[in-house]
Amino acid sequence: MSQKIYAAIAGVGHYAPEKVMTNADLEKMVDTSDEWIRTRTGIRERRIAAANETTSSMGLAAARMALERAGTAPADVEAIYVATCTPDMIFPSTACLIQAALGASRAYGFDISSACAGFMMALDAAAGAIESGRVKTALVIGAEKLSVVTDWTSRNTCVLFGDGAGAVVLKASDRPGIRSSLLGVDGNQADFLSIPAGGCKMPASEETIRNHLHAIHMAGRETFKIAVNTMMEAAQEAISRAGLTVEDIDLMVPHQANMRIVEAVAKRLGEGVMEKVFLNLDRYGNTSAASIPLALSEAFAAGKVKSGDKILMVAFGGGLSWGGSVVEWL
Repeated sequence: MSQKIYAAIAGVGHYAPEKVMTNADLEKMVDTSDEWIRTRTGIRERRIAAANETTSSMGLAAARMALERAGTAPADVEAIYVATCTPDMIFPSTACLIQAALGASRAYGFDISSACAGFMMALDAAAGAIESGRVKTALVIGAEKLSVVTDWTSRNTCVLFGDGAGAVVLKASDRPGIRSSLLGVDGNQADFLSIPAGGCKMPASEETIRNHLHAIHMAGRETFKIAVNTMMEAAQEAISRAGLTVEDIDLMVPHQANMRIVEAVAKRLGEGVMEKVFLNLDRYGNTSAASIPLALSEAFAAGKVKSGDKILMVAFGGGLSWGGSVVEWL
């Protein structure tokens, strides 16, 4: 009987642009205040990519860090999964651009568009390829340049988003690494969080540009309620599928969207869970698909992750879409 193959995280990396946009900077742009933003979101500042930085260039930087930490050469990478809703262009995919720049000549790749839940979708796809035996080493990247799809005249959305990238190297293992994965979507609520224009349904025109329809539109109150309930349920199911309890979780790395959402989810999961949560949203804001891998990489760099730790990752985003996963750090 052949030995069962598992997928495990072998390395993590991240990249954040140098430019910092503080709440004080936003006060000069829209009718808002540092206190208003912090009390409602927990965000103090976010990173804004330079004009010559792209989703692919940020994803490339994060991938290189992850590969270095994993002790893996680009030539050994067989698959590249890029989660993003801000690709460099419609096609070719951002994964193709990163594959070429990285020199990963053996790798195939493609993009996954699932907004803030994109990384969880990509992680599941990569883990499945490894567990099937088709791939031994994969790169999973979450990268976003949300500053180009942000309406900087809307105080309800422009305070939330930032740019950045995160990446993980997945490798075949004889021990369980990705212990569970749960994914879901509900297209009936797609209008709650979307970029209306730019596709074939509403091509670019003077009207779409004038009405900021190429920017992120969000129904805040409705999205908040659904996000809390969905992330909590996804977290519980991911833990259950891993054969664990909430008490077994050593670290929780949630999508870094809003402090109130994170606190509400942690409170519903149980007493003491919030103390296990790793947060960096105060410094980066919501970086969509980059959020979880960026936070996971920073948690690793800060010494918050050690061998044997059970890590819960959970996200919610446009689609509406969501995902949860429990990973054991090898």
